[in-house]
Amino acid sequence: MDHPIPRRKLPRARTIAERAFAALERFVHVEAVSGIVLLAAAAFALAWANSAMADSYHHLWQLSLAIRLGGLVFDRPLHFWINDVLMTVFFLVVGMEIRREVHEGALKGVRQALLPVAAALGGVLVPALLYLGLNGSGPQRQGWAVPTATDIAFAVGVLALLGKSIPGNIRIFLLALAIIDDIVAVLIIAFFYSSGLQYGGFAVAGLGVVMVLSLHIIGIGSASAYVLPGAVVWAGLLATGVHPTLAGVVLGLMTPVTPMRAGEQTLPPVVRVQAALHPWVAYGVMPLFALANAGVTVAGVDLSRGGPQWVMAGVAIALVAGKFSGIVSVSWLTVRLGLCRLPPGVDWGGVCLIGLLGGIGFTMSIFIAMLAFQDPNLLGAAKLGVLAGSVTAAASGLGWGAIYVRGRRRQA
Repeated sequence: MDHPIPRRKLPRARTIAERAFAALERFVHVEAVSGIVLLAAAAFALAWANSAMADSYHHLWQLSLAIRLGGLVFDRPLHFWINDVLMTVFFLVVGMEIRREVHEGALKGVRQALLPVAAALGGVLVPALLYLGLNGSGPQRQGWAVPTATDIAFAVGVLALLGKSIPGNIRIFLLALAIIDDIVAVLIIAFFYSSGLQYGGFAVAGLGVVMVLSLHIIGIGSASAYVLPGAVVWAGLLATGVHPTLAGVVLGLMTPVTPMRAGEQTLPPVVRVQAALHPWVAYGVMPLFALANAGVTVAGVDLSRGGPQWVMAGVAIALVAGKFSGIVSVSWLTVRLGLCRLPPGVDWGGVCLIGLLGGIGFTMSIFIAMLAFQDPNLLGAAKLGVLAGSVTAAASGLGWGAIYVRGRRRQA
């Protein structure tokens, strides 16, 4: 005998589902619009750094800001507070995105995740090898990881410009690929761009992790309660020599994916906190990072020397050609071998579109470049390569996307 489903459960399930879908829609909308804001910030920084007021641009980021607690003073330039402190919030949102995708999204099952994982790995390996083929020796080889990243905001923003004719699964594929790219980028930073580790700092970071877990166990759901433990994790990683922004990823991956208390009719912390932080990161942290780091004084980069020339060319070519060929070829091989299938509504024209948009590196690429190069000339060349490659990839994606959309309309 069938038992009727209690009516009380339906409104709650429907409410949670509606809130989850609303959160996803807000996420995509924020990513799309913030890509435009990010581009405007980068263009403004580039214009400012090459204007008659260029000195004021560079002086601004060297202004000293200090925190004093009794006799303790923590004094760092404004550039540090943006790149090492505010960007931790960016990585926190990245960590929560990864956590959600693994729990209930495109990375939940092995077969479901295989295609975007394979495509993302191809989009990391091929650009790195292509860059090393052009910069195989000397200090410039340290930039091999610069063209391996994809900027989610820019990529989704460009895709949104193509309108609603683009199948939804193409957007999901691109989001999953970009998130996996972020995972790889985090691992690259941790293993290849953290040197001279001081292992005592890991004990401090471990204490912060224990504090976070303790708050989870006793059911504390308030985000403000985790600020102090998060600061302890950040300080511990800073003391080790690992880039402290990785604290954001650690905390994001630890964020609960279910409500903290049984019967609680709210979204889980991973959704609530991400929804609260995401607009601040998209419209505040990332544009501020672009403003502080995209201002390359073109006249100050000596491209007459072979090293900087090849760094700029290597980054730009690897972002455009390397990303496209890596994503498309590995996707084709994975499907050809029968390991997985293309998602419904996604054809090879759509995969080519994803491959082109995957070459928009920008935020993460510039971030890695700053870790890779100590030489200001090589760093400037790498940033120019990132800007040139990302703009070319965006323009190519828009061009091919317009052709792709017209083709789909004719077939409809």
